[in-house]
Amino acid sequence: MKVLGIIPSRYGSSRFPGKPLIDLKGKSMIQRVYEQSSKCKLFSKIIVATDDQRIFEHVQSFGGNVVMTAENHQSGTARCSEVIKQYQDYDIVVNIQGDEPLIRPEQLGSLIELFQDATVEIGTIVKKMKDIQEVKNPNRIKVVLDKEGNGVYFSRSPIPHVANISEESWLDHANFYKHIGIYAWRRHVLENITQLPSTTLERIESLEQLRWIYNGFKIKTVETEVETPNIDAPDDVAAVLKLIP
Repeated sequence: MKVLGIIPSRYGSSRFPGKPLIDLKGKSMIQRVYEQSSKCKLFSKIIVATDDQRIFEHVQSFGGNVVMTAENHQSGTARCSEVIKQYQDYDIVVNIQGDEPLIRPEQLGSLIELFQDATVEIGTIVKKMKDIQEVKNPNRIKVVLDKEGNGVYFSRSPIPHVANISEESWLDHANFYKHIGIYAWRRHVLENITQLPSTTLERIESLEQLRWIYNGFKIKTVETEVETPNIDAPDDVAAVLKLIP
């Protein structure tokens, strides 16, 4: 099973322009993501996919693999789909978040291992939630699972809703799972889902995975106990720096 890890990396983030190249104790964020991901020995190859010459040259400078992609991609999924066309001999594609410099290689490994089951089409990671305020936060994506661990539905709203119980007691009556946004696909599945038209549910929730579920694809999940902080905005940098030796 040949596994390709792709790290989509844009320079023009609306909330934090240029963040792939910020310095984190002597190394850029994109270099730290690349090096952490490379510690997972299940990858056959890891590539940074960018639309910016500065990022391209920087990745080359530290010896990483990098390709230029189109500027008009609306998601990391679409950028991964462009890259995989050049690597038709790979079986599995993993979209590695480019803003998680502390990503754990064992998490990536557990995600890849899902595909030992030939029926798995798409994989992702979830974590049990233990804070009711996080459950209620619309920026935390929640997912309900079936008995096989497949995602039944993803939402920005608290799901499941616990009827006739005060919100403060919800965690005593139901399991709430947070979606950790790292995806893996079989190559042919990735090629197929990027051809699907947008759906109403996807637009309402602003969650692309609802398009896949709507069209009959199953998203298998693996649970983790660990969540590493990402860098979405400048205010997030300090928390990450505290955790870098």
